[in-house]
Amino acid sequence: MDSPELSILVAESDRFSPRAEAILGNLGRLQMSDLDRAGLLREVGHAQVLWVRLRNRIDEELIALAPKLKFIVSATTGLNHIDLEHATRRGIRVLSLRGEVDFLRQVRATAEHTLALTLALLRNIPQASEHVRAGGWNRDLFWGHELQGKTVGIVGYGRLGRMVGDYLSTLGARLLAADPAVGSEQTAPGVDLMPLEKLLPEADVVTLHVNLHQATTGFFGHRQFAGMKTGAWFVNTARGELVDEQALLDAIDNRHLAGAAVDVLDHESSEGMESNPLVRYARSHSNLLITPHIGGCTFESADKTEVFLAEKLCEQLRTDRRTAPPSPPQELPIKVTPSRQWW
Repeated sequence: MDSPELSILVAESDRFSPRAEAILGNLGRLQMSDLDRAGLLREVGHAQVLWVRLRNRIDEELIALAPKLKFIVSATTGLNHIDLEHATRRGIRVLSLRGEVDFLRQVRATAEHTLALTLALLRNIPQASEHVRAGGWNRDLFWGHELQGKTVGIVGYGRLGRMVGDYLSTLGARLLAADPAVGSEQTAPGVDLMPLEKLLPEADVVTLHVNLHQATTGFFGHRQFAGMKTGAWFVNTARGELVDEQALLDAIDNRHLAGAAVDVLDHESSEGMESNPLVRYARSHSNLLITPHIGGCTFESADKTEVFLAEKLCEQLRTDRRTAPPSPPQELPIKVTPSRQWW
């Protein structure tokens, strides 16, 4: 595995797994940095392997400044922060967690955060905590709701949807699921599978766990929010681009929905998010909770995923030595057949 000529740039090294760092250090020259957009544009030129999280967009401008780049590594399942088409044209391979179903069953951070957001929303936890910090102690301001006995609609019943369903079932919620790619024989006991348009008016809470691709971009919009039960809650820990944000804003502002909690926003960036309409609304309204895409941000999940991707990179380099370079790309936008579309 000794490859002293290989130049590896880890662009977001804060809290990076020491085990993964040791693996990468054996592959060649390793630069551990914590870079904003300007720093990454400045440093990427020498990199043959670029390791990223979600802080920066790996777009055409950045890739053009990296003539030696062979691999982009991202310990994520979603890849909308990477210009896959341009990487493909350049012959750059993208290594990620997409499709690593067996491994991902061990990674539960986002499912836990979904549960945390749901409970925080129903029990007014952020507002109550802020009230105490301000010197108050009036419990009557923060009456909430229990999950036990509520009907929760899980939109997207893949790996994360199933995990969230397991947690909610333990708390006594009734579970509905909508997913055109899943048959009733694939659902857990007690989960009722139904079309989205039937799920929405029945659910007290709707939680979104759909993969992002061309057919699902913006699919949850005015019609879907209007179809939800009046007074319901909405939770999204998947991708911001799945949701028409103006439609969500309208639904919570006119009180059709009791509230929403989201961990993701459309066109996320480490800078400039204060101008996002949902962020502006959340500053002065307690019925919208927003966290900055922290669903996967646990020490445990970072260690597991970064070690897994470091070993995946090692294996790919070994394969490259044994065979001719594979034809790019590995990661392409998923084509969805009409039977799997959500509308």
